[in-house]
Amino acid sequence: MNTSILLRSFNFLYFALLAMFIPFLPVYLDDQGLTPAQIGLVIGTGGFITIIAQPLWGMISDRTKTIRKVLLLLLLCSAITGYFLYDSTSYIQLILLAMLLYFFLMPIDPLTESLNFRIAEASGISYGSIRTYGALGYGIMALLTGYVMYYLGARGLGLLFAGSCLLAFLVSWKMPDAPVSGKPVTLNSLRHFFSNKETLLFLLLVFIISVPARMNDTFLGVTLLDLGGSAALIGQSFFLAAISEILVFALSFWWLRQGKELLIISFAGACYFIRFFLSAWITDPHLLAYLQVMQLFTFPVFYSAAIQYLYRIVPEEWRATGQTVLALLFFGVSGILASYAGGALYGSFGGRSFYLYVSAMSLAGTVFGLALYRTYGNRSKGTGANISS
Repeated sequence: MNTSILLRSFNFLYFALLAMFIPFLPVYLDDQGLTPAQIGLVIGTGGFITIIAQPLWGMISDRTKTIRKVLLLLLLCSAITGYFLYDSTSYIQLILLAMLLYFFLMPIDPLTESLNFRIAEASGISYGSIRTYGALGYGIMALLTGYVMYYLGARGLGLLFAGSCLLAFLVSWKMPDAPVSGKPVTLNSLRHFFSNKETLLFLLLVFIISVPARMNDTFLGVTLLDLGGSAALIGQSFFLAAISEILVFALSFWWLRQGKELLIISFAGACYFIRFFLSAWITDPHLLAYLQVMQLFTFPVFYSAAIQYLYRIVPEEWRATGQTVLALLFFGVSGILASYAGGALYGSFGGRSFYLYVSAMSLAGTVFGLALYRTYGNRSKGTGANISS
């Protein structure tokens, strides 16, 4: 089978798994009777696990010069862990199994993005044309998961998750491995990457914008339930958000310009601010669900520009590790603050104050991004490639 078809199929299936895990784990925990603070504790602790797991598996991939074999192992372990997680009701079991799933499932994201970029670059196809299928899989599975929970109950997710993992395993079994760099992996190259002031400021910008985004991902489902919505409506909201990403990823070759990444990230931050500020004043769960269409201007714009910027400055032999750093900030470090602080904030002050705080952080990220663009602008010169080509 054609390599690009296999890779697109894998993106569809993996991001479908994320759709069952990221937005619906808080909903499942809420269904089991956990409070917002307890939910934040579980997901925040998962962020700590992600901090350990993503660099570990990224380093293993770079050192062994294989992505596909690492993916196979992680998918198999995720299938087993996910099945038992969504079949558990004990608080202790929920925590332990959730931590294991964070350890196995979340490192797949940066490895997949690295695989996407490397194969797209080697095959001369658009990165966006591959990543579009991830957004499609996320949206369709979010919608399906919402209906599964609505009609079959929260514990109906176990078989759906395990089955999707095994399908992804079969597809990845057929995939070729990513092209690898001929340069040796050295710690000096990574030290050089982290010693650059512009790089550190860029990573700080990613962190500031990621925290409010992750807060919304974690507590949107809980907010919808508090406003009187159903599990099906939660699925619809994440479906709308993910489907809106498709056109943006597909047209990344048209709108994503090298040298303008910081400006583009600032634009995404401004749209995050508008989206979350409006969320604070909405009391109709259906209207809040429809507002998720603004994802069109936020995550796909932010993440595509961030990846392109990263690949311009990271040493070639550390691309998988560099991608891991980006994913680590978005899903790990920022997820810890988003979950712990978000759970405490939501539990103490309610949804409106929660979203006002989240919107203020997005505004701060926008201002910081514009300041970085004013300072560095087009002067950033990298050795990487343009992912939109």
